[in-house]
Amino acid sequence: MDFALTEEHLMVQETVRKLAREKFYPAIKEWDKKHQPYPDAIPVLVENGVLGINLPVRYGGQGFDYITLGLVCEELERIDASLRVIMSVHAGLNSLGLLQWATEEQKQRFLVPQAKGEKIAAFGLTEADAGSDPVNLRTTARREGDVYILNGEKMWISLASLADHFLIFAKTDPHAQPRYKGISAFVVTKDMKGVSTRDEKGKLGVRAGSTGSIIMENVEVPVENRIGEEGEGFYIAMSCLDNGRYTVASGATGCIRASLEDSIKYAKERTTFGIPIAQHQLIKQKIAYMQQWYDAARLLYLRAGWLKNQGIRNTRETAVAKWFATDMSVRAAMEAVQLHGAYGFSNEYDVERYMRNAKGATIYEGSSEIQQLIQADYALGFRKNKPLRCEPVPYDAEAWQREA
Repeated sequence: MDFALTEEHLMVQETVRKLAREKFYPAIKEWDKKHQPYPDAIPVLVENGVLGINLPVRYGGQGFDYITLGLVCEELERIDASLRVIMSVHAGLNSLGLLQWATEEQKQRFLVPQAKGEKIAAFGLTEADAGSDPVNLRTTARREGDVYILNGEKMWISLASLADHFLIFAKTDPHAQPRYKGISAFVVTKDMKGVSTRDEKGKLGVRAGSTGSIIMENVEVPVENRIGEEGEGFYIAMSCLDNGRYTVASGATGCIRASLEDSIKYAKERTTFGIPIAQHQLIKQKIAYMQQWYDAARLLYLRAGWLKNQGIRNTRETAVAKWFATDMSVRAAMEAVQLHGAYGFSNEYDVERYMRNAKGATIYEGSSEIQQLIQADYALGFRKNKPLRCEPVPYDAEAWQREA
């Protein structure tokens, strides 16, 4: 296991870091204040080929590996969580799920335009009564000949009002036992009759991003839009979450780094009692802890990325990376606010935005409590990886970078 970054990794990391600093940072605070999605975010990511960064070239992507995706997410959330959320949903939860589970024909129809940024993708699992308990979803899919009739509402969906393709999970057999075997997955497009969306207002954080609901009323979805077999939806959703949690973990690591770097800069500039506050022991303690949290979070997500590259199931490793990085991002942001004093309590500095944004990641894509249960069940032997095409698609540089 070698965690040394390759020249390609370093090149992409530096390119995205510069892109985020020059294109996104100058405007992100304004859109955060407006509580509106930053309109240039997706076009800039598309223009620079970021949305398909870790998809094979033959499907319209850039052909880089899973570690590259993690590095991109870290750099984007170093600026703002709303930027990383785009990658989490479009690339992690949706596109990588299609790469793993879709047929070749489905990949050509849906994955290729997503990799190129011609179509934006979202992920529809969460409902009013189905968050931490996804099996409890109420969206239904009833087959009638060559179509399924979908009815239901998905909530807290990132990119809901901006996406063209939705990966929707619905019950095809409400009487199945165990219950998870009654769930199936479908690609629903926004232009289908009966599909509508609405935005959520009043969020604590990630204000420069899109969050909303997807409403489906008697939507006719062709059978050929079903991903996997009937009853495989739960497995598909869980494998998608392995990818999504990986991007959240790497993104939260970027939030820790943002809190650390901003705190170091401020501590060297601010003086009290005639000396920079960086020379006070308790300030040094805060800096030391943030550095420790950043180093550990980065190693955890790099390990998960390495496992993904090998095609090895990484549910436990990704869950612990997500749990640790998101919890520590909240603590790091809180320490950064404290270190900045009264300025940290205002929006004059970025750290108050980091604090608001960080909290959301401890809730979505599996709360910190759910991640703890996952770790406990693995440790106790109550949970084991069940083989059913759940292993990630291994990274093969030659194959992924080969033209169609």
